[in-house]
Amino acid sequence: MKQSWLVQITLGICLLFTGIVNAQSEDPLPSWNEGKAKQSIIKFVTAVTTPDSADFVAIPERIATFDNDGTLWAEKPMYFQLFFAIDRIKQLAPQHPEWKEQEPYASILKGDMKAALAGGEKAILDLIMATHAGMTTEEFSQQVTAWLAHAKHPKTQLKFTDMVYQPMLELLAYLRANDFKTYIVSGGGIAFMRPWTEQVYGIPPEQVVGSSIKTQFEMRGDTPVIVGLPELNFLDDKEGKPVAINQYIGRRPIASFGNSDGDLQMLQWTTAGKGPRFALYVHHTDAAREWAYDRDSSVGRLDKGLDEAKQKGWTLVDMKQDWRVIYPSQMAQ
Repeated sequence: MKQSWLVQITLGICLLFTGIVNAQSEDPLPSWNEGKAKQSIIKFVTAVTTPDSADFVAIPERIATFDNDGTLWAEKPMYFQLFFAIDRIKQLAPQHPEWKEQEPYASILKGDMKAALAGGEKAILDLIMATHAGMTTEEFSQQVTAWLAHAKHPKTQLKFTDMVYQPMLELLAYLRANDFKTYIVSGGGIAFMRPWTEQVYGIPPEQVVGSSIKTQFEMRGDTPVIVGLPELNFLDDKEGKPVAINQYIGRRPIASFGNSDGDLQMLQWTTAGKGPRFALYVHHTDAAREWAYDRDSSVGRLDKGLDEAKQKGWTLVDMKQDWRVIYPSQMAQ
């Protein structure tokens, strides 16, 4: 009888030890190929989360910020929020007969996207104001959710939320498993992202920082609402990103992730802090599975940031070499 108990206890200890070993040896980033980029991530996370490490960082200070377009999901041939705005223009056109003669709306209705966007940032801002303002926050959220449920990318024919990067989903999960708090800090619209980021990325709306239009409080009958106004409130891009992080998060991140020059100041500010710091750029190098672009791209240009990353030893992810798959749908292939 005593021998039976001894065998059971010994077996239990062995099983427990095996479970610990398996948990430790399980690859937290299975869609990442072995290489310098993957090793640098794991090395940093291990260093800042090991209690007896000289680089240990307390849990409240484990803040990681991520750009969205081109970092967490694709951004070609144009930002996905712009696809949404264009579809909304077509839906709203019957209510605006004057758009047939006004740019950029007239070109959109004719299907000439090149002409529609020839006006640059002003044309894009006009589209955003025409399609994002005048609604309550709840109404706009419903519009975004309904659009994402059926809209598909013209090249891949995937839903836009299926064009998130599987390796980055794993990275987000890996960081959170190690008590990091993950934030989105994007030039994209905050109201456009918040309805879906929790479901897709596991990042709740209160941890999403982005560009915004002005809003105001109104009473519609007996119902209090917040309504979007056709006026820019804040542009969360370039120098605006560190400002927004300071204002809305209140802690300097110890890790930041981006893909373009629009993220450079966020990475600079992150790495300028004391203690261990980590900066990573996703470099789009895979023309076959995604798109290849950097210095000369009109969307997601990576020029100054590419030079600075090399000079300062930041982690550069070569999408073609470092990622085994791009999108979640490729995991089963």
